[in-house]
Amino acid sequence: MTGSRVVVIGGGVIGLSIAFHLAEAGADVTLLERGTLGSGASRATADVVRSYFAGNAISSALAVRSLDAYRAFPSRPGTELPLRQVGYLVLFTEREQVAAFEADLPAQHAAGVDVGLISAEETRRRNPLIGDLPLQAAAYSPDAYISDTTAIVTAYARAAEQAGAALRTGCPVTAIDPEAGRVQTADGEIAADAIVCAAGAWSASLVRCAGVDMPLIEPIEQELLTTDPLPPGTPDVPVTLHAASGLLIRVRDDRMLIGMGYPGPDRESWRRDVAVQVAATYPSLAGVALHTAVTGLRDASPDKTAFVGHQPGPPAFLYATGFSGHGLCNAPAAGELVRDLYLGQDPGFDVTALAVGPRRTG
Repeated sequence: MTGSRVVVIGGGVIGLSIAFHLAEAGADVTLLERGTLGSGASRATADVVRSYFAGNAISSALAVRSLDAYRAFPSRPGTELPLRQVGYLVLFTEREQVAAFEADLPAQHAAGVDVGLISAEETRRRNPLIGDLPLQAAAYSPDAYISDTTAIVTAYARAAEQAGAALRTGCPVTAIDPEAGRVQTADGEIAADAIVCAAGAWSASLVRCAGVDMPLIEPIEQELLTTDPLPPGTPDVPVTLHAASGLLIRVRDDRMLIGMGYPGPDRESWRRDVAVQVAATYPSLAGVALHTAVTGLRDASPDKTAFVGHQPGPPAFLYATGFSGHGLCNAPAAGELVRDLYLGQDPGFDVTALAVGPRRTG
């Protein structure tokens, strides 16, 4: 049996951030990943990092903290990241949506989010592709950037290894015994003083083995679509969400990257629905062919807010899962919180809002 102080289960952007932050703090870290690094939810992102999450000030606060960390990447962990500021626009076509935004705004500002309401005229100026919608107004946050998830995964992996972490890929965890501090893999058993579950869509059985009564983390397959090359002269526009339908677009090179909820079992029907909504929202894109860009499993929590917490040991059990598509935007903060929980330090954040049990999302 090999010994390891901390075993991190999951090699996506969350697990790698945790491994880096723990190793940087001096912990002896082994990370176990069932596939390749970043092969789960981290490969099905739109490569967008932003700070505004409507109706979820907790995720927004994590994202504000994480965005600060991404901006500081050149100095820590020491990698230049692509960060192209494009802004984030949420289209409101119903008065109730505007009222909900205004009710949520104080909590968003308290979380540090730069977001405000702009007029329909200003909205169309920022995104001239918008068609003849009954546009009431829009939320606009300048703090949204196009980045590169693979570059972030690679940077965290390299920094974790440089800090002394061992990263083992192709090593699925088959069982854990948190009381004994043992992690079972196909390659044998590993002993640990602490186990961290950051396994995303594969977390449910692991946290239950640890006796954590976590609500169901539902694995949901995400699919993003891409268009054929856009017509010449198509403007670069902010990342734009149509609130009523969930249609999300962003320009990627000479094409448009598109998401709209989750496809479900009938993918062809979903793609047709996406095409109809694209044409209705952005008439100049009507008829543009849509193709699968990426797919991947996401770990969706019931309230779309991550679970981050710990059971003291030894051996200790910690968890960071259920990010519900917010993982890229929350990863640096998640790594910091798990590190501080493990070390018994003040995380500078109300972690009770993220722990399993009664929670708040505002």
